[in-house]
Amino acid sequence: MLRSGPGWRTALVLVPAALLLAACAQTELVVHTAKQAQEASVVDAPPPERGYKVGKPYQVNGSWYYPAEDCNYEETGIASWYGPNFHGKRTANGERYDQYALTAAHRTLPMPSAVRVTNMQNGRSIVVRINDRGPFARGRIIDMSRRGAQLLGFEGQGTARVRVEILAPESKQLKLAAINGVPGTAEAQFAVSASPREGVTAEPLPPVEGQPTDRAVEIASATDDAPIVATSIGRTQLDPVVLPTGVEVLTISPTGIYVQAGAFGDFGNALRMRDRLYGMAPIQISRVTIAGSDLYRVRLGPLGSVGEADGLLGRVIDSGIPEARLIVE
Repeated sequence: MLRSGPGWRTALVLVPAALLLAACAQTELVVHTAKQAQEASVVDAPPPERGYKVGKPYQVNGSWYYPAEDCNYEETGIASWYGPNFHGKRTANGERYDQYALTAAHRTLPMPSAVRVTNMQNGRSIVVRINDRGPFARGRIIDMSRRGAQLLGFEGQGTARVRVEILAPESKQLKLAAINGVPGTAEAQFAVSASPREGVTAEPLPPVEGQPTDRAVEIASATDDAPIVATSIGRTQLDPVVLPTGVEVLTISPTGIYVQAGAFGDFGNALRMRDRLYGMAPIQISRVTIAGSDLYRVRLGPLGSVGEADGLLGRVIDSGIPEARLIVE
């Protein structure tokens, strides 16, 4: 759970390794240790400013993350969840974490954003709101609330193969509500209309020579007798942002877990990466076309379990390929 403020980077370094490996109760696995370490040092710090946040690039455990708006975001990988140890504590955007709400932590998407998360093993799919940073364990792409894990059917297992997709229209609505609304609890993001804003309505001017007559606002010439634009002030109010809370069951196909070592525009570079990792696991090069350009992906797998995938990912990263990641297909 990433916290803003001047001391969080230093605090992360100073937390003893013993604390990092301390209790993640029951099914909350070691994947949450980075989140626990940061929380331990900032739980009593003043809450960060609330509202809409993208954030600056930041570094955790030697890895850099680059928050950004991405209306086309879609990713497959492994989800984890976090719950009792963080219930009631501050999230990265200043809310109180509610393990029973449909929220999640993501490393780079704006807060708040709306995403659809689909369990690729049982087809269960829900919509959640991003209001926190994380997870920072290798091979995880989203940290669900406890309720989210329950609805997706993986609370007991601790992890699941998922697809995460941004919901662009809903995310834009959440952005407007966060920018214009009164800061408050997580529930306010869904049920409370944004505070009114002043609106300006422009009225048409008399025709001006050389200008079209159907324009809403004429461009006045710089003369002493230039017409004055008449305006009327109105008050507008945004509609409440209401996200779906139910579970959809989607049709899914069998999936496998892969370690993707890289994607290259040059086939020779893909061959060199394949040769470098040869012998670690079954490895293949596949060609895909993205935005009109061919890419050659180097992947190891398929792998039989999340544990096996985690182990292989660790070996690939430790061999000097920090950009390697887990893919579910």
